[in-house]
Amino acid sequence: MGIETVAVIGAGAWGSALAQAAALAGRSVTLVGRDAAVIEDINQRHRNSAHLGELELSPAIRGAAELPAADLIILAVPAQQSRAALGRFSGRLAGRRVVLSAKGLEAGSLKRQSEILAEMVPDAVPFVLSGPSFAGDVAAGRPTAVTLAGDDPDETLAVAAALAGPSFRPYAADDRLGVEIAGALKNVYALACGAVEGAGLGASARSALLARGFAELSRYVAALGGSPTTLTGLAGLGDLTLSCTSRESRNYRYGMALGAGQAPDGALAEGVATAPVAQLLAAKLSIDAPLVAAVNLLLTGNVSIATIVAGLMSRPLKRED
Repeated sequence: MGIETVAVIGAGAWGSALAQAAALAGRSVTLVGRDAAVIEDINQRHRNSAHLGELELSPAIRGAAELPAADLIILAVPAQQSRAALGRFSGRLAGRRVVLSAKGLEAGSLKRQSEILAEMVPDAVPFVLSGPSFAGDVAAGRPTAVTLAGDDPDETLAVAAALAGPSFRPYAADDRLGVEIAGALKNVYALACGAVEGAGLGASARSALLARGFAELSRYVAALGGSPTTLTGLAGLGDLTLSCTSRESRNYRYGMALGAGQAPDGALAEGVATAPVAQLLAAKLSIDAPLVAAVNLLLTGNVSIATIVAGLMSRPLKRED
């Protein structure tokens, strides 16, 4: 079945950006949200000024409060809200192709986004979208490449083709698990890298932390049965590098504030919720994850980044892995 209509659940910055990408790819798009003012803004002015300022959205995007029938559904709500959103629309998602775009592990259950979908809508067809991408870049039509992972190669290619436009390029892949873990944990390492910058510890320390974060992430993916090649691509190294070096990353900015001893700006940082889940997962899988543990120490507010880094630097020497 062809893909001509797309519905995006979540009318925040990221959902609006993905709606824009789908519209620029030639699809008819419905952007589903709860805020009546946002929906009116989309329909009357072709803007989502609450989340994207005065950036113009495609007229092919229609705002709505309810989920219509569509050939493809994109879930674009924060990771900790996925279960509630899926529960609200579960009747409309049965048997549908669902693209999961949130990057995070669920608190309490330790579940990945596709595991939540399988639990809430067992017969939905899951795909995972991840990679180095900021909402502002995607919405503005700046060149962006991401990974789209699914179980069936032909179906995955069809979904990728339906979302591919002049500036948005999804590369098809088959390792949903690896893509999800990389997307979730890169936010945790972005908190750490931001804290290093906020504390003024230098670019060398930040680069070392990024590299060791990549090694630690590799241990998670291997322990869960993902593919190591996933980490060398857009969803792995690409997204990790972007999130761990750019001040446009909410997680990086949040870490910077913590490292500087300041209160974060209040913007949603998915890594804050994922960090304790990642630590529990490491214990469950018997993974050595000192950086995840360090981030959790930092989030308690009782230990400075300088003390944490000193502890990491005093760990026993071993061969690099």
